[in-house]
Amino acid sequence: MKGDGNFCRFFIFLIHLIHQYSIMDHGLITLVCFILLILGMAGTILPILPGLLMSLCGLLIYKFGTESELSMVYIWIFSALTLLSIVLNYVIPAKTNRRYGGTRWGSIGSVIGTFAGMFFIPLPFGFLIGMFLGVFAGELLHDSKDPKKAFNSMKGAFVGFIFGTGFNFLVGLAMFLVVLFDVI
Repeated sequence: MKGDGNFCRFFIFLIHLIHQYSIMDHGLITLVCFILLILGMAGTILPILPGLLMSLCGLLIYKFGTESELSMVYIWIFSALTLLSIVLNYVIPAKTNRRYGGTRWGSIGSVIGTFAGMFFIPLPFGFLIGMFLGVFAGELLHDSKDPKKAFNSMKGAFVGFIFGTGFNFLVGLAMFLVVLFDVI
């Protein structure tokens, strides 16, 4: 996640180059946009890719790099949905953890575990493993005599992750379809 800022700066620079110097033709720009949009949808599922940020960059390059008549309303809506998804990726698992009988300890463990997993577990799904371990550990710290409750809380965090991923995928798909219909 810490590379997301550099990724966005790179694509803003790329948009600037395309717009200022017209170094690519319309067809190539559109192809690059579709590649970014498809990779962005894949990134909503695969944590290796920046997901919606990549899709948003594809949308921005399409809007400003081509002579598209795409309304700015789409840019604002998808930008807001992307920001919302960044927040929800941390909030939804913590909230669904509670719906499955988890406590505040599990919710706090979820957030801490997610961040710790991103940095300390060198696997592509480190953040997810960290989130589950954080929920489980938080619940066990709260009540060490009830591992079943801790497991149910962890199950709630998983359901929340699925909902968050589904939301991100649908937003990415919507971006893809908006560009596709504009091209057609």
